[in-house]
Amino acid sequence: MARLKKKPGPKPTIPIAPMIDVVFLLLMYYLVTSTLDKQEADISFQLPGVVEQSEPVDMPDEQIIEIDDAGQVVVNEYAYDSPTSSRFMELTGMLTRFKEASNANKVEALVTIAPGEGTTHQMIIKVMDACSTAGIEGVNFAVSDDY
Repeated sequence: MARLKKKPGPKPTIPIAPMIDVVFLLLMYYLVTSTLDKQEADISFQLPGVVEQSEPVDMPDEQIIEIDDAGQVVVNEYAYDSPTSSRFMELTGMLTRFKEASNANKVEALVTIAPGEGTTHQMIIKVMDACSTAGIEGVNFAVSDDY
């Protein structure tokens, strides 16, 4: 039996021009009906910042850091950190805030270290390290009259 060969017919084609017209009309529809909202990046607002003082504000000129014989650090009757901690992080944070407030007030930040008679040198060095980390350069020492 002989096989009949079919003649290839014309390939089906999709008319592109009407499809482009429909896509264009849909694009125009969405452009016309959409609302143009401001994006979040376009909304203007101002974040709080550091305010420069024109006149100095009355604030303590210096902080007195007392160190008792057990090594406890006390500033304004508030105990900071534990004597056994390797670094005084709470004290450093407080001194950093004091330094920033002094700079904003255009006043030099001064610290007086008042160690007790039995305070070890290691505790004094830790307090001095906290002052250095906070950026305070005006450090003084108080001595008792008993010496």
